[in-house]
Amino acid sequence: MKKSYKIEVDCANCANKMEEATKKTAGVADCVVNFMTQKMKVEFEEGADVDSVMKEVLKNCKKVEDDCEIYF
Repeated sequence: MKKSYKIEVDCANCANKMEEATKKTAGVADCVVNFMTQKMKVEFEEGADVDSVMKEVLKNCKKVEDDCEIYF
């Protein structure tokens, strides 16, 4: 399953850090973060609980960029 989320991030480098942190999160098959459109597209692994995975994604993103935001 793929979902798109609106995000808030200050710079392109930070967006890249968010993308890498998301890809390393359990339950995520792939992720693309677009700084210009402030969007994150996440592809989830089969059978993943989307809500709990996204909570982990946000936690992992906050570790690399503490003032980022993901709107679920």
